[in-house]
Amino acid sequence: MSADLAPALYPPIEPYQHGFLPALDGHRVYFEQCGHPSGLPVVFLHGGPGSGCSAKHRQLFNPVHTRMVLFDQRGCGRSTADNPLTHNHTQALIQDIERLRLQLKIEQWLVVGGSWGAGLGLAYASAHPNACLGLVLRGVFLSRQSDLDWFFQDAQSVMPDAWAAMAALVPSPQRHAIASFMYEQIQHAEEAVALPLAQAWQAWENALTNRSFVANDAPALSAADAQALLRKYRLQSHYLKHHCFFPEPGLLSEMGPLQSMPVHLLHGRLDWICRPEAAWAVHQVLPHSQLQWIDNAGHNAFEPEMTTALLQTIAAATQAHL
Repeated sequence: MSADLAPALYPPIEPYQHGFLPALDGHRVYFEQCGHPSGLPVVFLHGGPGSGCSAKHRQLFNPVHTRMVLFDQRGCGRSTADNPLTHNHTQALIQDIERLRLQLKIEQWLVVGGSWGAGLGLAYASAHPNACLGLVLRGVFLSRQSDLDWFFQDAQSVMPDAWAAMAALVPSPQRHAIASFMYEQIQHAEEAVALPLAQAWQAWENALTNRSFVANDAPALSAADAQALLRKYRLQSHYLKHHCFFPEPGLLSEMGPLQSMPVHLLHGRLDWICRPEAAWAVHQVLPHSQLQWIDNAGHNAFEPEMTTALLQTIAAATQAHL
């Protein structure tokens, strides 16, 4: 952690419990609990799809007042699977969240998520509104076709050099539809083909997140790191190919049950991964929601301005239910 971020985050903390949900559909889902066992229950939904929770995510929550529940979604992080892509879709993740809540004997909890985790949080809360005290969502991702077109094609307008580096690995006739080419090759091609494409996707994502690009800066990977990277982007391809398994009219059409639920939206004005328009679209469907624009912040939850706003919002939402 860099020095300028250290004062904003809570101190590092270890789980007081960790384990796995009972296996279902060939998946064993890892979870952990941190903080105070009698604190306000909060579930954290990580981004991706295909990423996982980290120790740093625990530091977004006050360990004195909150009972943090973090878990790695199917096929992610420390969760294991016979086949990571089989029985892996949004409805299965929603089922896992509910299984976790019931196993931990939690009546209601605050839902916190970022990026894909924000979209999953909206989907979960829409399906189980009575289980949710409220939502704190950062950099919401809706997986609309326009969102995917932006990420794989249109964002070249803000980072043309980084996009060109990714596109160089794609045959010229396929460059107008890079997403489809990436999905197919990363999921089904041999590692010698799939791995460079996954690295290029990661480099493109990092360039948009950091709003900077260094050409030819891909690090050499160990065999274990290469497999982890392929798992991540194979799973992400699986989800994005299916628009994250949201209903055909789109996630915005499902939010009727959230009309009276406290919803806090935070979005960086410089977010080049999830466009600010997505948060605005959610806010139009949920006009009672509180939308906070974060100036000088992009998609990274740990940029100082975003971290400060996120901690303040989580703390306020927590205090409202203590």
